[in-house]
Amino acid sequence: MLWTILGIIISYLFGSIPTAYIFGRIIKGIDIRKFGSGNVGATNALRLLGKGWGITVLALDILKGFLPVVILPSIIGIKANISLESFCIFVGISCICGHNWTIFLKFKGGKGVATTLGVLLGLSIKIAGLKIILGITIFIWLTVFLFTRTISLASLLAALSFPILTVLFRQSLGLILIVTLLSVFIIYRHKSNIQRILEGKEPKLSFKK
Repeated sequence: MLWTILGIIISYLFGSIPTAYIFGRIIKGIDIRKFGSGNVGATNALRLLGKGWGITVLALDILKGFLPVVILPSIIGIKANISLESFCIFVGISCICGHNWTIFLKFKGGKGVATTLGVLLGLSIKIAGLKIILGITIFIWLTVFLFTRTISLASLLAALSFPILTVLFRQSLGLILIVTLLSVFIIYRHKSNIQRILEGKEPKLSFKK
């Protein structure tokens, strides 16, 4: 149990690294929380810092979710008294919680889409059948985004589709419940976006700049 707790703590702290906030300070000397949507995530970084730095933040946030799930099981997970799959899931959720509620910014972080993607990419290496489901979900995200140019809408529809796909592809009950929880995380963090989408005020991403 001690090794599992240690893995959860390390993963939470790693996920808590506020990438967008750090880049905002370094690149433009601003507190990203005070501009744009106020969100400490890749989308706000994309709008405020430009596409190059925004994509860099996105990649790092994905990596932030991927690395703990892939590395920690080999170092700590083998010593834990739970299954490797369960350990990976606990570590992944902890990392996403770190991103969403970072200890370094008074527990106010991003919305968790990129970090959740990183976690799921890591889990797909460990859990059979998850690669296809994740691939379909990414395809849904890209399709919605290309047609609407609205990142939040694409993220919400992808989040809604993922647990449905795990049911359709007959994954384990434990995985279905965890994926549903992750989807709820994402939807909850997008409350303000949902309101703006319903009002027709959600900003779209331009490809011109």
